[in-house]
Amino acid sequence: MKEWLDVLLDSLLDTLKMLPILLVVYLLIEFLEYKRVLKFEKSKFLQGKLSPIFGTLFGCVPQCGFSVISTDLYTAGKMSIGALIAVYVATSDEAVPIMISNPTRIVDMIVLIGIKIVIGIVAGYAANLFYGIIFKKNPYNVQLVTQSKNVENSVNNEQKIEDNTHEENEHHSKGCCHHDVESKDKLNFVHPILHSLKIACFVLIANIIFGTIVMLIGEEKLTIFLESSKAFQPLVACLIGLIPNCVSSVILTELYLVGGISFGAVVAGLSVNAGLGLLILFKQNKKIKENIFIVLSLIVFSLIFGYAIHFINLAIL
Repeated sequence: MKEWLDVLLDSLLDTLKMLPILLVVYLLIEFLEYKRVLKFEKSKFLQGKLSPIFGTLFGCVPQCGFSVISTDLYTAGKMSIGALIAVYVATSDEAVPIMISNPTRIVDMIVLIGIKIVIGIVAGYAANLFYGIIFKKNPYNVQLVTQSKNVENSVNNEQKIEDNTHEENEHHSKGCCHHDVESKDKLNFVHPILHSLKIACFVLIANIIFGTIVMLIGEEKLTIFLESSKAFQPLVACLIGLIPNCVSSVILTELYLVGGISFGAVVAGLSVNAGLGLLILFKQNKKIKENIFIVLSLIVFSLIFGYAIHFINLAIL
């Protein structure tokens, strides 16, 4: 009983140390959203040749709502498929705030972001290339195709389509805390506070679970198990990353921080982790083949880069 209380106390103290930093990060993000610094809906970079690069940089901002916004833009014909995949790959949800709250892991965080930028750009351009080959469409002319179709319709039908699209975006543009991720008429202090507490709770639960496992199994046996299963770590991390919730990125990050998975594995898991974006994609986009193409692209590129980094680390160590 005493050992479990020690685990509980250690987990609580670690989480409390992290909470102020989480709060500062989410308050900063809320301020940027309020100033509309992160609103690029009418940007030409969403569809042009530079769209995968732009999507990657957009996805690097640690906010769970950006994958949702990007999905809305894609389903509305305003973003190329490569840019969407780049956003999905680059986004890390809660990984960045959690690593920031661990000063000794700042270098890991910077390296992680850098690698995900590379993966996002490569995956984005490769996706546009293969999309054009497989679907016989130009992935860069999304808006032009949408506009040409609208011209063929009457003015009344065009207005109805725009109204329906607007209503769907208003309905679906919700972040993981069910807050509006697009409308920022006033600065909202409630959401960053609630979001910080929510992530802190996830971290606390994860810490308690991991601490309890170590206590029950023993550090030596756990180390032997992790060593023996290293070859499967990127694949397992990838499966965890496909869970459409903020908690998946929390689990992956905490597992890495406690030494449960390799850096290559956490790269694979966080690269495939698109948060709620994939759920919104399947709900809004009725082109199932495109959706499958997007998911498979995420999995393939995440595993390729994840395993490459994983085995390079093993070779070095």
